[in-house]
Amino acid sequence: MLVATIAGSISSPAPAFALFLLPHQTRRIPHHPSMMTSLRASSAPDAVAVAGVTDALSAGLYERTPLIYSSPLTELCGGNNPVYLKLDCLQPSGSFKDRGMGHLCATLAKRGVRRLVSSSGGNAGLAASTVGRKMGMDISVIVPETTKSIVLARLRGLGAEVTVHGKNWNEADILAREIVSQSGGDSQYYVSPYDDPLLWTGHSTAMEEILEDLRARGKKLGCIVASVGGGGLLCGIFEGLAQDGSPDASAAAVIACETNGAAGFDAARRAGRPVTLAGITSVATSLGALEVTESALERASAHEAGGGRVAQSVCTDAEAIGACVGIAADHRLLVEPACGAALAAVYSDRLREGTLAGLEEGTALVVEVCGGSGVDLSLLEGWRREFLEGQL
Repeated sequence: MLVATIAGSISSPAPAFALFLLPHQTRRIPHHPSMMTSLRASSAPDAVAVAGVTDALSAGLYERTPLIYSSPLTELCGGNNPVYLKLDCLQPSGSFKDRGMGHLCATLAKRGVRRLVSSSGGNAGLAASTVGRKMGMDISVIVPETTKSIVLARLRGLGAEVTVHGKNWNEADILAREIVSQSGGDSQYYVSPYDDPLLWTGHSTAMEEILEDLRARGKKLGCIVASVGGGGLLCGIFEGLAQDGSPDASAAAVIACETNGAAGFDAARRAGRPVTLAGITSVATSLGALEVTESALERASAHEAGGGRVAQSVCTDAEAIGACVGIAADHRLLVEPACGAALAAVYSDRLREGTLAGLEEGTALVVEVCGGSGVDLSLLEGWRREFLEGQL
């Protein structure tokens, strides 16, 4: 198995910034028929699951988000490969997780589920609360003690029943599972923030939209860059590429991005199996799963077997924050450090060369701007002072 990690010294921080959010512009398209290849039969979505994606989109449970060209990042990368940003930070809950949660809720509603119990570091709970409320479901969210007050306020504002439990997400997850197992009946469902095939199929719609938008512009995908926590988004990306089945999708590079102190996927790829981290020591707490789903490793290997490239990009907290500051300055977008990990693969002088390695000239590099709600102006300014001021 090919294991590539992008590493080196810390890069310079991004410039000073002003923050203005872009307007939310969306349009909807039907989901393409499944053309799943190179995945285990047990993990491939069935016809009912694929139909659920269409239902979720038509019901407004998630949005088709813009793919925008980034002139600053294209120039930063040398100008030979156009850089595009997939703005899932503009989903209603603030992150890409609306995609998977929308599909999950649309599917479960047909099975008679009326209550969701979600364990979350914040963003999955916000997505469950945002989507579940639209479906008329009751939502209970179990979050760890590390959850930011801004996220707790938003969860309660959405009407979720919020329980704070445990030092990390794994401890909160144990309680969520116990609540569902003790309740009995089929009207209640445990929702993992990342380890559920229903979520992966929903997340795959981001890749579908990216490929369609690039082709409409006469561009071919060369590389997709995305953050990895527990691996749900990554599983969706691989699923979307496999569903498409085209030569450019099969050959695309996938750069899986994490921060030091939350690099479970990198550790797992090096070991050839899931590895349980001792703890999360990164500012990017939304990447806070101690162990990635094994399916992310299996799908990575399947993508490589089909001719694609998979590499890890592990950044420092300072690089993640620098990228958050950079995207604010360049595109007036506010994202949390977990999303900054993916942006750092392009913004960081240290990491950029590895991200661009082997990329065919003229092909597009796409960064999945996954978003995250655990950030506001004061938090970002505090991180900037903590991690970057000493480097200025």
